[in-house]
Amino acid sequence: MKYIKFFLVGLFFGIVLTKAEAVSWYRIYEMFQFDSFHMYGIIMVAIATGVMGVQWIKRKKITDYQGQPISIPDKEKGTFRYWIGGLLFGLGWAMVGACPGPIFILMGAGFMAVGVLFIGALLGTFIYGCIKDYLPH
Repeated sequence: MKYIKFFLVGLFFGIVLTKAEAVSWYRIYEMFQFDSFHMYGIIMVAIATGVMGVQWIKRKKITDYQGQPISIPDKEKGTFRYWIGGLLFGLGWAMVGACPGPIFILMGAGFMAVGVLFIGALLGTFIYGCIKDYLPH
């Protein structure tokens, strides 16, 4: 019962993304074809919100739901791995038409074929967990 607020925030977030058409395969296709600004606008708002949220957390010394201070360490230098990771993420996103968050929203909306994407995402995460110690970080 104490986690109901997290469920409600997730439910609200899913409704907002659905109504904004951010989970639409067609909107994602338009984005990767550079035919529409719609998804780029949503992404820019998300980036701005994230930057402001992180700054707010750091400056106000906000605590988590258990009262522990939130610590956000600085990223390590090294752009190559971020370019490679972003490229792989973007290619996967373009191929299947959904990034990880909307997979749950689409399944919740009744598109059960997205379950295949969910299994693929879990499998990819599992494989990364198995080989991460052998990758250059």
